[in-house]
Amino acid sequence: MLGDLAAFGGLFLTAFAAATILPLHSEAVLAGLLLADHHAPAALVLVATIGNVLGSVVNWLLGRGIDRFRDRKWFPASPTMLDRAAARYHRYGRWSLLMSWAPVIGDPLTVVAGVLREPLWSFLAIVTIAKAGRYLVLAAATLGL
Repeated sequence: MLGDLAAFGGLFLTAFAAATILPLHSEAVLAGLLLADHHAPAALVLVATIGNVLGSVVNWLLGRGIDRFRDRKWFPASPTMLDRAAARYHRYGRWSLLMSWAPVIGDPLTVVAGVLREPLWSFLAIVTIAKAGRYLVLAAATLGL
């Protein structure tokens, strides 16, 4: 029981943090737990997906509030960078969130979605599809399916 809590809790926290700006890799934790063969793969994929989506919601919330600081000297992205990201997001629309699973570009996409006021319902739907898809492919590859 305690081992299950540690495994699922650790996976959840790693997946959550990996969706933020922290440089973590939840895929390695998921693959390790899958290979250990102590837990149901579907449950592991579900926990990783929920954690990663909730981490992306944190990014979306940050994006909703960050725009008011864009002209400050300490702000990590220049107004030009934000404008360029917004232009790309507008070009491809909300469906660009299907790339939210991708390294390097995925996390900034979720922040930009918040800046551009993407509705939470569509954000959640599209990001959940992307994140679950990534974890399902990883699980299938890890388990040789």
